[in-house]
Amino acid sequence: EEGSQNKKRRAENRRENGFYMIFGESILGKLAMTFLMAMVPVVELRGAIPLGVAAGLPPAVAAVTAMAGNLTPVPCILLLLRRVFALMRKSAWLGPKVDRLERRAHLKGRKVRKYRTLGLVLLVAIPLPGTGAWTGALVADVLDIRMRTALPAIAAGVVIAGCITTAVTCGVADVRGGNAQKPHAIS
Repeated sequence: EEGSQNKKRRAENRRENGFYMIFGESILGKLAMTFLMAMVPVVELRGAIPLGVAAGLPPAVAAVTAMAGNLTPVPCILLLLRRVFALMRKSAWLGPKVDRLERRAHLKGRKVRKYRTLGLVLLVAIPLPGTGAWTGALVADVLDIRMRTALPAIAAGVVIAGCITTAVTCGVADVRGGNAQKPHAIS
């Protein structure tokens, strides 16, 4: 009976404390949560760094962990995307979605096509919706940018985006007024 009460208390704590408690309160759990969240398209660094800091990780640790997680799927995307899209096109339901995704990548890729590597870095570096490592990898693939050029450009963009996101998360940059504040000491 005591074991079942402990189980109930733990489940109640998870509900009260939110999603991140699934990974536990250990440093390893917080690192895993931050790493995995950064791998998710759309969320990427923009969500993973603030989540890691909110979970109690030091900002630098959250940033490096999120950058590593964000970069992890990129080589697979660059290597396998065309094959996956070819398989998806065989489906009547998925085929039009693939076509729409490629059209959007071509639209995002206009600046990348013009500036090539620098354009790809900038596309990934701006931490706004519709940008990031996943979009950069998709655009690189659609524009036939070779992996040896695309991967370092995407990595540079991820580092820049990670620094910007960390600065905004920590309050170093006041986005509204540009007032710099002293960073808080990490305990």
